[in-house]
This record gives sequence, structure tokens and C-alpha cells, in this order.
Amino acid sequence: MRTICFYFQVHQPYRLRQYRFFDIGANADYFNEHENRFIVRRVAEKCYLPMNNILLELIQQYGSAFKVSFSLSGTVMEQFEEYAPEVLNSFKALAQTGQVEFLSETYSHSLASIIDKEEFKRQVKKHAQKIKEHFNQKPTTFRNTELIYSDEIGATVAEMGYNLMLAEGAKHVLGWRSPNFMYTNPLNPKLKLLLKNYKLSDDIAFRFSQQSWDGWPLTTEKFVGWLDSLPPEEEVVNLFMDYETFGEHQWEETGIFDFMKNLPGRVFASSGFDFSLPGELVQVMQPVASVHVPYPTSWADEERDLTAWLGNELQDEAFRKLYELIGKVRTSKDPQIQQDWLRLQNSDHFYYMCTKWFSDGDVHKYFNPYGSAYEAFINYMNVLSDFRLRLKY
Repeated sequence: MRTICFYFQVHQPYRLRQYRFFDIGANADYFNEHENRFIVRRVAEKCYLPMNNILLELIQQYGSAFKVSFSLSGTVMEQFEEYAPEVLNSFKALAQTGQVEFLSETYSHSLASIIDKEEFKRQVKKHAQKIKEHFNQKPTTFRNTELIYSDEIGATVAEMGYNLMLAEGAKHVLGWRSPNFMYTNPLNPKLKLLLKNYKLSDDIAFRFSQQSWDGWPLTTEKFVGWLDSLPPEEEVVNLFMDYETFGEHQWEETGIFDFMKNLPGRVFASSGFDFSLPGELVQVMQPVASVHVPYPTSWADEERDLTAWLGNELQDEAFRKLYELIGKVRTSKDPQIQQDWLRLQNSDHFYYMCTKWFSDGDVHKYFNPYGSAYEAFINYMNVLSDFRLRLKY
């Protein structure tokens, strides 16, 4: 069997309003509703609605032969409920085909997995309930925030009853080995792993419209040729990417929609590949080995580590101060406190404080409302100061 596993991350953060020092203790309205609505509506029109329609047409055309999987954060599902219910309905229409798998993750797209196991499990449970509510699926495959994974995190995921997890096929982890096989967690071999083929995934997600790239223009014929050139014993090509790749990061004018419309037909016509869901692969594929990941990896930046969120003193301080509050939050019965707690954990708040401005600079600036990392830090800490007052910390 040689198969392609398409997975898309769908997430939008709740962006903070500008929270100045004189606001502290006077106004607990932390989130910029106007900006959040504007961005969700914009991406809905450019990406979510047209791309969901393309996927639905492909499923109608090819039936059970074409399949994709998604993880939608709890945060983005809340925003669809509030700002773009037609987008939520379009995802429900995909779910009803039976050819789309919705994956499990943290509710607020948080970094809880690396700091607090109890909070991590609580968010995963809450997220699974939201998936069940909207799509009538019980998630069986786990995908952590930004593909963050380590041996220890994987063991925790296995404790929660999951038998499959997605992770980054980082070169510094795999070495000479290929990401195009199934692996296992060394602490709990019951947890199987599908690893992202970052070269082929990033050819679509990042390089598609890059005219200086030696692979430009990327056609379906060329891409399928690359697939067919892989060693015949390699079983699965995991194409994992942000859903906003289609129409938002890569604009419609680049031809990205046409590429996706034509890719399945080209795969079926001239390759030995088919398409599978992660939940199907865990039933039929046998792992070839365990892969040892002692320190967390992610799919972010060239380093494929956590430094996009926890790579400088600003980020570390904000992260530490946030999770100092966890005991007080757990004893609070205030639903607004609980909602704000989830939204303040969103990993994007720390991403905006990143000071890595080399080859990955454009990625970090995308949708960043702040002029500098320091500005993002000050604004977040002001919000956190108000939140501490409400908790009587």
C-alpha cells in the first residue's frame, strides 16, 4: 500500500485589544472583537468557504477514494459559531460525507502539554466534546498544538486512550530514516506515530508561489512525479499544513485552488498512490520502529522546536506568570474567568513575542498585530495583571 495522508490545521486566535496601564482593574474586556471578526470573515471568504467547497466537490467526484483530515481548535469553532456560522456548516457538510476525519487537540491551541498534564488533559477532553457536538465524531487520532511532540507528551496522549498521534518528521530526530513510515512512541509502543513529510508539505504550503524556487511553477504532474520517485518500500506520505495555505497564504491568483482541484485526478491517473485517513492507517499499517524524541519538536521554523513560542526571556516570563495562576483558576466558579483562562493560553500570544527574524521572519509577522515583540509582551502582561486582580491572586 502506498498512500497520501492529507491533514489541515484550522485555527484562529482571539486577538487582544490594546490594554494600557490605566485600564488595569477597570475593564476586563480583553479581546478585540472587531479585529477578530474582521480576520475570521476575511479568511472565511478567501480560504475556508471556497476550499471546503472544492473538497466537497472532490469527494462527490471520487467518492471514498478521496479523503482528508482536519483539526479545528476549540477557539476557531467558537469564532465560527459567532462570526461565520456558514463556515461551520460547510465543515459539517464535509463531515457528513464520511470521508473526513476530525482530529483531537487542545481546546485553546495551547502549550499546556509542556507545563501541566492535568490542564492538558482537561482541554483535550473539552475539545473532544466540541468535535462530538458539531461533527458527531469521537476523535481517535491526536494532533497537538503546532505538532508539538515528545516521548513524554506521547505517553500522556496514550494514557488518554489515543492510539495514533501526528508529529513532525524533523531531520534532527529521524537522521537517516524516512518520515514515510509509521513509527511508535518508545515509552508506550501502543501509541503509533505518523510523521510529516516536511519537504513535500512545505513545497505546497510555503514555496508554491515562490518564483525564485527551482521547483516553480509547481504543477500536479511535477508533484506526482516527486511522489513516484520515492523508494517503493516507503508506505505513506503525510502532507500536513495550515489550511490557510489555500487562498490566504497562497492567494487564489497563484493557482493554488486549481492545483488542489486537479491533484487527486493526477494521483489516480498516473501514480500508485491513494488517499487515506489517519484513523484508517492505524488499523492497517505496521510500525517499522520506535522514534526517540527526548525534547519537544514542532513544525515551526527551521529548528522544528519550541523556540517560536518559548525562545526568549519575554516569552518565558509571560508563560511562567500565566501558569502561576492555574491553582486559583481551578477553584474559580466564574464562567467568564474560565473562558478568559482558555483564551489567554492560546499559543499565538507567545508567538507574537518571538524575536527570531531571520529566514522565518515573514511567517512570524503574518497576522501579528504588534509592532514589536516587546509591545506584544507589555500588552499581554497588562492583561495578565488585570486577570490576576480578578482572581485576587
